[in-house]
Amino acid sequence: MPDLFEGSISDQNYNAQQIEVLEGLDPVRHRPGMYIGGTDDRAMHHLVAEILDNSMDEAVAGHANWIEINLIDGNTVKISDNGRGIPVDPHPKFPNKSALEVILTTLHAGGKFSDKVYETSGGLHGVGASVVNALSIKLDVEIARNRKLYKQSFSKGKPVTPMTSDGSTHNRRGTCIKFSPDPDIFGTECQFKPSILYKMAKSKAYLFAGVEIRWKCSPNLNLSTTVLIPENETICYPDGLADYLKDATNGRNLMLSSAFTDKTELDGQKFEWALTWLGPGEDSFFHSYCNTVPTPSGGTHENGFRQAITKGMRVYGELKGQKKVSELTAEDVLAGSAGMLSVFLKDPQFQGQTKDKLVSNDATKQTEMAVKDRFEIWLSTEPERANDLLEAALERMEERKRRRKEKEVARKSATRKLRLPGKLADCSARDTNETEIFIVEGDSAGGSAKSARNRSTQAILPMRGKILNVASASSDKLSQNQELSDLLQALGVKAKNQFDLADLRYGKVIIMTDADVDGAHIAALLMTFFYQEMPQLIEAGRLFLAQPPLYRMMQGSKTFYAQDDKHREHLLLTEFNQGTKVEISRFKGLGEMPPSQLKETTMNPSTRRLLRVNLPKRDLDGADKRREADRLVTTLMGKKPELRFGYIREHSEDVLSQLDI
Repeated sequence: MPDLFEGSISDQNYNAQQIEVLEGLDPVRHRPGMYIGGTDDRAMHHLVAEILDNSMDEAVAGHANWIEINLIDGNTVKISDNGRGIPVDPHPKFPNKSALEVILTTLHAGGKFSDKVYETSGGLHGVGASVVNALSIKLDVEIARNRKLYKQSFSKGKPVTPMTSDGSTHNRRGTCIKFSPDPDIFGTECQFKPSILYKMAKSKAYLFAGVEIRWKCSPNLNLSTTVLIPENETICYPDGLADYLKDATNGRNLMLSSAFTDKTELDGQKFEWALTWLGPGEDSFFHSYCNTVPTPSGGTHENGFRQAITKGMRVYGELKGQKKVSELTAEDVLAGSAGMLSVFLKDPQFQGQTKDKLVSNDATKQTEMAVKDRFEIWLSTEPERANDLLEAALERMEERKRRRKEKEVARKSATRKLRLPGKLADCSARDTNETEIFIVEGDSAGGSAKSARNRSTQAILPMRGKILNVASASSDKLSQNQELSDLLQALGVKAKNQFDLADLRYGKVIIMTDADVDGAHIAALLMTFFYQEMPQLIEAGRLFLAQPPLYRMMQGSKTFYAQDDKHREHLLLTEFNQGTKVEISRFKGLGEMPPSQLKETTMNPSTRRLLRVNLPKRDLDGADKRREADRLVTTLMGKKPELRFGYIREHSEDVLSQLDI
């Protein structure tokens, strides 16, 4: 046995000199994903949100009443406000630096760690402005404070000029920050999109009623957009979320003539909401925010809102003598609804710096207390409206209970008598040789797919996020999972030993997810489900993976779609004129693709590209390969993390050799 203490040459070179200490903003530039969630198009637009949130915090605190967003040529954004202005006096801890320079060059520096300066704020960690500075090739800041104007410039997180005073200014106050993202971080192809920033500006105006958002956009930046964005507009919504919901549901079929909208304040914290119910065939949605920061992944405030609405409906039902209301769930009550929720909390806790999800434990109870009583009063003020909502909720509850007990769904009876599970948009044809079902991730992608499909032969089933990993879940969890139950019912089959291929209601089952890492993860979970619960479907060649493109490339009248970066580079060399600029746009997801493009690239049988999922049969020819497939699924998706760790160690060199790092 070799002596473990006789280190190799590489071991001897591993000492204190190899330990790196990153100082200042170097950690942000080395690992930007830890601070803004990546270096893609979405992450770059998050930089604007960070600066805009600081201006919004001034408005919410009552120190500013307008904010200006100016999208300038050269991938540059300027955000100004008439707030108090960032302090410019020397910082007590760093006497040789102004507070302005400390805030923009030091992580975890700011005035939002207590409620002395801001009672509520979207910024919490003191990293937003400094992260934007670190990831910008150029950042210029102007501060109008105490009737004086101060200026300073930065690049890649470091000051390039000292802070200077340009004399007095009598009719101006506030902060103005102009920055351009660093192409070394985000790439030369990433460009600010007017449509995204305009939508961001409108959402901020909705979230704080009365604040004035002044939008400006260079006319040159509108040339490549499908939707024309105004060059100048003053955005202001006196009724806040009520205006937001009214605009979001404009043109849709509504179940109610008036929405449930209200606002209140409890213990210095503010709650505002707007909720209505849509008519048949309309897709529901719910948007939530905390301190004007969007929380697309929901969180504890959403949980409290759902509990308040559910409990309020139960209370109303009990008053009406409906004994079954105790069995109502949030899904029964809120199905087909459209709503917004905005909360302003003193010390909110988010999941990560991108703040996609609120995790404050007390937000659930606080939101429920703010909403529940007011919802009960709203129901009682118009009994006819409340009775319609209660009846619809009870009907959905009965359907849910029937689905759970249902033994088998035949295609004819399902299309004629039953409301199909989940949000399935079924096709009209009955011949399984012609029909196919697309399993897509989320309502947004589902909406695009429904518009792009052939209604005669193509069905769409949106799934809510990442499904249960059946390879590591218990049988109880599997049997109680509503998403998987809906999927089985939509397909018309049973699982495991009761599976019968003749019961399958569609000729092709197509998994259609985004062309990114999250999409691949969802596809892997779905394939694991089919592998574990109905391998016969895969053996019969009925399971497919859609191949949506990642890029759209245009030059004059030429248009091509690239599956990945390698395919994009190949098309650039082989299909386009090298002397003329090629316009390249990266799809963020299926929900962002226009239905016509989704149809052309991914859903039209004559132009799309599908991958068939193959699985060796358990016969003499395929037995060994099948056992290897079993072992691989157990290793990667099973309950034992040590098996995954061993697999990663064994194959890490193969992966690293393909990475460009």
